[in-house]
Amino acid sequence: MQAQGNAAPIIIKRKKIIKGGGHHGGAWKVAYADFVTAMMAFFMLMWLLNATTEQQRKGIADYFTPTIPINRVSGGGNGAFGGESIFSEQVLPKNGTGATNAHAPVERNARGETGLDSEGSAEQMTDEVLTSLEEMLRGRGGESAVMENALRHIVTRITDEGLVIELFELDGIPLFDARTDKPTQLLRDLTALIAATARTVVNPIAIGGHVRAEPIVIAREGVWDLSLAQASVVRELLQNKGVDARRVHRVTGHADRRPALPDPMAQRNNRIEIVLLRDVPRN
Repeated sequence: MQAQGNAAPIIIKRKKIIKGGGHHGGAWKVAYADFVTAMMAFFMLMWLLNATTEQQRKGIADYFTPTIPINRVSGGGNGAFGGESIFSEQVLPKNGTGATNAHAPVERNARGETGLDSEGSAEQMTDEVLTSLEEMLRGRGGESAVMENALRHIVTRITDEGLVIELFELDGIPLFDARTDKPTQLLRDLTALIAATARTVVNPIAIGGHVRAEPIVIAREGVWDLSLAQASVVRELLQNKGVDARRVHRVTGHADRRPALPDPMAQRNNRIEIVLLRDVPRN
């Protein structure tokens, strides 16, 4: 028998199913999340640049530098970013401003940015460190009205030698009892303030005493002995406030040979100069 010629053909339809419909999947969500993350990182970077100091930015940059071995606790110690917390007095922060006399490093010198270079040449304090010390000293004046008045007797300046802190008398407000080396309470307060600042570094200190000229009618000129005695008293006051005696590089009496005012007998010429020296001698 022959098959019927009018039999309907069998048609098979294949449907192509596209998953995700018209949204083309979720890849755009990943791209958008990456964009948002990048923008957040950008704004955090801009905030850090505006809210941190130069040395803090240097520390952040060093932390993310892959060539430096990283420790989970940054700052201090003998290795790069090894040791304890940077806020601990037991360690030496790498910017050279964190060691104290009570907990000085073995090397006795601040290392890193302001320390010895690769060839071991003598350290010099940078102007940035000196400026930060100067700001630290001036910033302590807001603690009380008494201290604010005391800061009127301080003048600071940065020189090639280092940070010069000048303590001077005002009319009727002496640093020592008249023509003696007995310090007043004002001088004790000022030296305590300076000692707290000086303890944040390990650089040597120079102290110089200056006095006003005496009348010519005086038989024996005592300005040399007096200026040296007053400088020695300031050295003792600093040491009593925790400054290491080994940091005192020199104590000098200048007599009346370098007056601050043209009038050699002006009370303003009675002053003490404390210098945080740039150069740190090797041990």
